[in-house]
Amino acid sequence: MNSRRAPHLMVALPGVLLLSLSANFATGFSLGDIEPSGAEVVAPDSISRALRRLEPRGSYIVIDRANNRLWVRNSREVLRDAVVSTGSGTILREIGGLGREWAFETPKGVLSVLAERRNPVWVKPDWAFLEEGRQPPNSTRERVEAGSLGEWALDLGDGYMIHGTLYERLLGRSVTHGCIRVGRDDLRFIAGAVRPGTPVYVF
Repeated sequence: MNSRRAPHLMVALPGVLLLSLSANFATGFSLGDIEPSGAEVVAPDSISRALRRLEPRGSYIVIDRANNRLWVRNSREVLRDAVVSTGSGTILREIGGLGREWAFETPKGVLSVLAERRNPVWVKPDWAFLEEGRQPPNSTRERVEAGSLGEWALDLGDGYMIHGTLYERLLGRSVTHGCIRVGRDDLRFIAGAVRPGTPVYVF
């Protein structure tokens, strides 16, 4: 388990100043221990109870984009701590054509697992061909690529997924087009531990 301190989770409640949870949300989540920016205080019981009601129920996933880490948690217990790869932050601009551009970033916020797919195939979008210096084909059949997403893909919406990778040596680096790449053993555990509807917290 990583002992370094993770960024604070900011929480706003009606009629209460914006508070920062001083405990590590990913590896030592404790809603009763809060501090305003710059000074430690003990939260009133009413605020502590209100914050505890916000705590996720059951299993959930936390993703740290800056450090390329993923945790599967159940309440306050860490079930899995995985090194992953997240978005590179680079931008691809189309030369000529429609002049489109794509920012390859992993979105932050509260997402959820919409669906789980076993042995998924990737239907390559236009940017995947443009990045290779090729024109996108008109045929869907020419876009289908099997094997590159690993054994499982967890759909997060808008084309983003948690999935496997052929390049496990790159885990721990920000190299993806926005998806979260996971090693085979960690991916198998994640797929078995979550289900559609599982919350995914990305910061």
